[in-house]
This record gives sequence, structure tokens and C-alpha cells, in this order.
Amino acid sequence: MKMKMKMLMLMLWEVMRVGAEKERVEVRLEFPSFSFTVGDSSLRNGGLVRMSNFKGEGGGGAVVYIHPISLLHSSFSTVFSFNSSSLSFFISPSNAVPSSALVAVEFDSIHNQVGFHVDSTSSLKRADLKSGNSISSWIDYSSPESMVNVFMSYSHSKPLHPLLSLNFDLSPHLTHPVYLGFSSSTPATSHILRWTFHSSFLPPNNHPHFHILPLPLALAVSFFLAFSFLAFLFIRRSTHPNPTHNFESTFLSCPRAFPYKDLNSATRAFHPSRIVGHGSFGTVYKAFFLSSGTIAAVKRSRHSHQGKTEFLAELSIIAGLRHKNLVQLQGWCVEKGELLLVYDFMPNGSLDKMLYKEPDRGRLLTWSHRQNIALGLASVLLYLHQECEQRVIHRDIKAANILLDGNFNPRLGDFGLAKLMDHDESPVSTLTAGTMGYLAPEYLQYGKATDKTDVFSYGVVVLEVACGRRPIERHGSKMVNLVDWVWELHSQGKLIDAADKRLNGEFQDQEMTKLLLLGLSCANPDSAERPSMRRVLQILNNEATLVVPKLKPTLTFSTPLPLTIEDIVSDAQEFNTSHSICEIKIH
Repeated sequence: MKMKMKMLMLMLWEVMRVGAEKERVEVRLEFPSFSFTVGDSSLRNGGLVRMSNFKGEGGGGAVVYIHPISLLHSSFSTVFSFNSSSLSFFISPSNAVPSSALVAVEFDSIHNQVGFHVDSTSSLKRADLKSGNSISSWIDYSSPESMVNVFMSYSHSKPLHPLLSLNFDLSPHLTHPVYLGFSSSTPATSHILRWTFHSSFLPPNNHPHFHILPLPLALAVSFFLAFSFLAFLFIRRSTHPNPTHNFESTFLSCPRAFPYKDLNSATRAFHPSRIVGHGSFGTVYKAFFLSSGTIAAVKRSRHSHQGKTEFLAELSIIAGLRHKNLVQLQGWCVEKGELLLVYDFMPNGSLDKMLYKEPDRGRLLTWSHRQNIALGLASVLLYLHQECEQRVIHRDIKAANILLDGNFNPRLGDFGLAKLMDHDESPVSTLTAGTMGYLAPEYLQYGKATDKTDVFSYGVVVLEVACGRRPIERHGSKMVNLVDWVWELHSQGKLIDAADKRLNGEFQDQEMTKLLLLGLSCANPDSAERPSMRRVLQILNNEATLVVPKLKPTLTFSTPLPLTIEDIVSDAQEFNTSHSICEIKIH
């Protein structure tokens, strides 16, 4: 009964939270890694430009995110890991040079100190920055509390206490859109191993459509709703004695609540050595339960409002889903300020890992495994799009979110960005979510997520599986888009040349050609020409054929949208924000 009440109160919490926050505006950026130097810059990801006109004292360089962001009255948090003898994260009113930065957090290994600078105000703290190991930093700003906290660690685990804490209102300095970036005062290459940035704007309490209930009244409403819900279930059970409708069966399919102490023990207090991956909004740990001898994966949400939102979204959606190609949710935990989800552990890791890391260790996905992955992923997407009571749009289908069990069967996971839609509901425009390289062009342009945007992402994954190449890769001085590259080979009559060379030809040409054509068909720029997932399954099972045009179709939008990597990765001298997109996550 205690677990049932927890689940009930969790659902009530979600209902009240959604009602109170429908005016929230959020922006999220994510870059896996990049490097920069003065002179010839080697950016590994799009969306950042090198400031070629900037040099720090004694050399150095800087990069800036190409789009201005409005942060007035917004809370924000950023996380980044880096290898550099000197690095500064800055917020600047201009994309020209960081010397005009409004806000800067500086990591100075020469003087072994971390500094927070805003106008003439500075706060310094000594820290060991000379170990040579990668450093992770978390910078949090709470607009309602006017509080800045800077954390630093040599692991990916956020410390409990900040290194720097400063009470300062940034609003007067953020009245206009600003630019985000990194600068270094040393001539050596600076490596940013990962970077995420998230901001959220919540209107003031005097907004005509925003009201916060006093705590006593809120509790009274919650208990009234809980009592009403339980009374309804009791009456329903009395009048409908069918056991399939009783209270017990109502929660039978719900994941169970795990005690925090069990998860803390199973992960060795969330020790960095137990980290096996990073989801959209949290870190994933391998958990050993000594009492049962079992292994599970524990997803720990980030300590932020966004982490809580995505925790609830993921729990509410995946708890009601059942399919052999989904990562099975075992349970959840909401204790001691922690938000934890417990999943089945996938011993072979992610598809991304198997395609790009394991081959270096002598492990390569066979052709039969790759065919099975394409088939299993198509099956689960058909289930999500057409066979669930409500249509589920995943919005973040990529190789890193496809896990492989002990038999290399695919399991789709990470539903933190997923959305529910009625089957007859028209899509509405939202802020774009997902990972560049997997996003459909019309979704980037209009922000409308549909089943066809998931189909596009599926097509990119299929091409990855067949070619063994990432959606966006650097080749020499150019960034190459996988879809464009395969389509170019198709137009030349050399489609089979796109096959993964590491397979050494151990496949049937006809089957490889079918998979490559299927990937192109799903990644068609014209959403109306993409097949449904039902037809995709028919094609994979040789129950239907497909015809793919030799030349990649072109689209025209009412506003500019670059569809080439050269437009995405640009030099500062060619900087043009109205014609640029980037490899990011925005939510």
C-alpha cells in the first residue's frame, strides 16, 4: 500500500507541476567534444565558430556558440569537462571577442585558482589545477535567488558543495541576448570533452496565468484528489468484480519503488568506476545487488529542474510500455533528493559503442546482427507509433540510445525527450529536441515532431549500421553528412561501395543494397515520401519493394535552412547567424 500511495502521489505531483509550469521557456545545448587553437582551428562539432580575430595574452584562442540566447530573468546551468592549462567560460554581449565578456568563470592552472568575474566584481578560490587530468565543472545560476554556484571535480560526479558561491543578480547584465563560449590564454590546444548548457525562464508570480497555491492549500488539494481517486477505485471494484479491474491489478504493471539504500549500496555510492554511460538528462551506473546476485542499470537524474522534468516524463511514458525491443524499466526511487530509474542491464552496451569503439578491441557486429538490429528497431517504432493507446514520438532515436542485450537484440531506451500524442492529434510547434545529424529538416525548421521525424532518425541509424560511419564525420578539412554521402554514391551507381569495409564483404550484395536503400528512403528530406514503420517492416521482410530516386530530393523553406555541413561548421570570418544551424540538443 505504501508503494501504491507513493506512485499515486508521484502522479499527482506531475499533474500539479505541469499545470504550474506551462509557461516555462527552456533552451538546451549539448556538444559531445571539440578542440580549438589559435590559427587553424580543428572544431569537431558544428554550431561553434572559432574567433580567428581573437588572441589572448601570449597567444590563445576562443570559440563561441553561433546563436545569441536570451537569459534575462532565466536560471541556467552548464556542465563541461576539459583538458587545458587555462580555460574560461564566458557570457558576452558580442560574438566578436570575449574581452567584452559580461560574465566569466576562469580556471587558471598557473596560479592554481578558479575565479568568477562580472564587471568589477571578482571572487577567487584556490584549487589544484595542475594534475594534468581532465576537469569537470558545473556552473549553476538561480535567477529567483540571485545565486551563482561553481563546482569542480576530477570525476563526472558533481560534488555536494560548491567551490565558489556568490550572491549576485545577473539580470541587469543580461537585458539583451548574449553569446556563450570558451577562451584560453595559452597557445596550446584546448580540448572540451563535453559541454551542455540549459536555461529555463519562468514568468514572475504576478503573471495573470501563473498562480502558486499556499502549501496548506496545495496539500489539502492533493489529499482530496488522492482520497477521491481511491474512493473511485473502491466503488469501481465493488461494482465491477472482474479481477482485471481491481486495485491490485491497476498497479500490477507499474514499476516498483526501490529503497535508496539498496541502490546506493549496489552502485558503491554512485562511484565513478560504476559509470557505464550518460543519458539525455542523467548518468547511468552499473548496479550489483548482492542479495539477489542480479545486475541492473541505474539512471541518476541531474540535480536540476530539467532533470526532474525529464525523470517524470520518462517514468510516466515508459512505465506503461511493453515490447521485447524496449529497455525494460524495473523501478524507480525518489528519496534523499535523488531521482533514480532502474532498468534491465544491457551487457553489450550501446549500438554506438559496438559500431565505433568495440571493433578496436576485436569485436565487430556481424551482418546478421546488423540486420536483426534494423528489424528490431523497426518493430518497436511500429509499436510506439501505431499500436500504443497513445502515439509515442521518441524524438531522440540515435545509436547511443539503442542498447544491445546479451544476444545483440536491440532495445530502445532513453525516453526523456519523448512526447505522447493522440492518434488523430495534429502536431504543434515546440522547441526542437534531439541530436543533430539525426533530425529531420522539417523538424529543424518548424519544430513539429511527428512519427515521420522518428522515421528520418531511424533511416540515419540504418545507414550507420550498414556503413559503420557516424551521421556527421570529419574527413580531412571537411565535415561529411552520411545521408548526403550515401546518396551521392547511389547517384553514381556505386551504392554498394557504402558498405562497412570492416565486414570484408561477408554479406549478400542484394541484402546490403536493400538496407542502404531503406535508409535513404526513410531519410528522404520530403517527409511525405518517407515510408511508415509498418511499410518499413514489410520491406525488411521482403513483403514490399521500394524505389529511391537517384538524386537526393531538395526542399525549399520559407526561411533559410542550411542542409550542408559546410553551412553548419563555419569560420568566424564567414559568421552569419541567420544561415547557421548546429550539432546540439535544444529542448
